[in-house]
Amino acid sequence: MTLDQMKDKHIGKVGSEERDKYEFDLSLDILGETIKSVRKERKLTQEQLGSLVGVQKSQISKLERNAKNVTIETILKVFKALKTNIKFSIELNEFDFRTV
Repeated sequence: MTLDQMKDKHIGKVGSEERDKYEFDLSLDILGETIKSVRKERKLTQEQLGSLVGVQKSQISKLERNAKNVTIETILKVFKALKTNIKFSIELNEFDFRTV
């Protein structure tokens, strides 16, 4: 059984509310882990990164653990402080104007 088949079976098919929430939460977890990994690669403490961004150490800690309640502005500041480039990908889903 493939990973996608397992997700379909246990979480829901692609496009279902449960699957979309799972994929969204997973992407936020990956974002937090990426920030933590780059911070460590740059040999910065959470306190040092917070100082560069203008936030408390506790906010960096929360961001690394759970990026759900953070603004895009903060994410951009963090990656700028880490001297990294960030690219956002926007994907348009099909939209039926008749259902609005």
